[in-house]
Amino acid sequence: MENKTPFMTEIPEQEPQRQQYFMAHAKEQLHILEENLGRPLTCCINTFGCQMNARDSEKLLGILETIGYQAVETEDADFVLYNTCTVRENANLRVYGRLGQLGARKKKHPHMMIALCGCMMQEKEVVEKIKKTYRFVDLIFGTHNIFKLAELVSICLEERLEELEAQGREDKKPKHKMVVDVWKDTDQIVEDLPVERKYSFKSGVNIMFGCNNFCSYCIVPYVRGRERSRKPEDIVKEIEGLVADGVVEVMLLGQNVNSYGKNLEEPVSFAELLRRVEQIEGLERIRFMTSHPKDLSDELIEVMRDSKKICRHLHLPLQSGSSRILGQMNRRYTKEKYLELAEKIKREIPDISLTTDIIVGFPGETEEDFEETLDVVRKVRYDSAFTFIYSKRTGTPAAAMENQVPEDVIKNRFDRLLKEVQDISAQISGRDVHTVQKVLVEEPDSHEEGMVTGRLSNNITVHFKGGTELIGTIVDVYLDESKGFYYMGTLCEH
Repeated sequence: MENKTPFMTEIPEQEPQRQQYFMAHAKEQLHILEENLGRPLTCCINTFGCQMNARDSEKLLGILETIGYQAVETEDADFVLYNTCTVRENANLRVYGRLGQLGARKKKHPHMMIALCGCMMQEKEVVEKIKKTYRFVDLIFGTHNIFKLAELVSICLEERLEELEAQGREDKKPKHKMVVDVWKDTDQIVEDLPVERKYSFKSGVNIMFGCNNFCSYCIVPYVRGRERSRKPEDIVKEIEGLVADGVVEVMLLGQNVNSYGKNLEEPVSFAELLRRVEQIEGLERIRFMTSHPKDLSDELIEVMRDSKKICRHLHLPLQSGSSRILGQMNRRYTKEKYLELAEKIKREIPDISLTTDIIVGFPGETEEDFEETLDVVRKVRYDSAFTFIYSKRTGTPAAAMENQVPEDVIKNRFDRLLKEVQDISAQISGRDVHTVQKVLVEEPDSHEEGMVTGRLSNNITVHFKGGTELIGTIVDVYLDESKGFYYMGTLCEH
């Protein structure tokens, strides 16, 4: 094959210039493959897990589209990438199941490429299993080097070009090589790479990566690495660029946003970062997650109270209402401290919507411990809560703890907690009914034609009559009726 592209000898050492070089190079390689196949090549990214992963996938898709792949929704694509989650072990099992199906497809379409990245790939035993059982996988990388995708894809594309060149010469057919590039940790943050956003009017923005908390039930610090914060000027610059491109709402993302900035050369608090972001002209709304109670400062409460842009919603994970269990979880606050904090937030920001995470059945949890959790739920009166049954996660300290709670006991407690949360939510929902509120219109209503769905500042959804031209705008809506977890409203005419 005459038109195989050689690597330039002068590959830049510095980022992001290095990846920009590989994006251009991979684009040339892809073009040759497309000419040989006689059609454009497609890609599909399947995202498992949290909002951090969703944002990572937007970056990965931006790189793939810059290379020249056309994005499709289906896994009948030429390049399929799984961005994995490993918070619970059944997440791993889901990926293995899906991989088996992909392997069958690849037998019929040998030119297809399969890549795996994300948290699951940071576990050594997972990578070993894939190398042994799923040899058809082409590329494995982790959480720390997603910026390197173009470089890694270029290596895989080179192998495809060699296969094309060797066609008809069985003796010279190159052996399939799996590319594995997983970093144990990093302090590197690479800016200014392409992103393909899911929404034109709102966007996640990473402000930090990693976690230093080491809650005893959680695998995240082991797979995401230690905390590293982006410089505030880089964050502001990114948001200014997003606003210029039509974004009106940003979600600031981090495993624990309250500890933002502590590891910078010139430390900056999360509250100070919010002040700077608020100054950006054209930005209408600011959200953030997740907040750890141990680091939530009075300064942050004041900034939220006085802000015109920060949304009236705070997700404040409790996990357990028992101080004893919180100690076992390594959460580093007590029931009393949490209640004091929740009371202070509600006093200073009366219209705040508080939501939380709660784990039921942590090792050693007694009926008395569980009653303490119910007590916090009754006192704080959350707008809603994400309730989880404790899931043993291999590789965490909690997995080795004795006194695992019997399943039937956990089930009984979970049902009681869920009822309590739902009863309280039903009592306090609808407090804004018969008022006019600002709504960011997000999408057409999935159930009724001629309707759209939007979101209040406190994160509650509203359905009302309106056209798709409203999507991405903030409009006044009269809230006619509360349906518990959402409102029905009427667009105000101006």
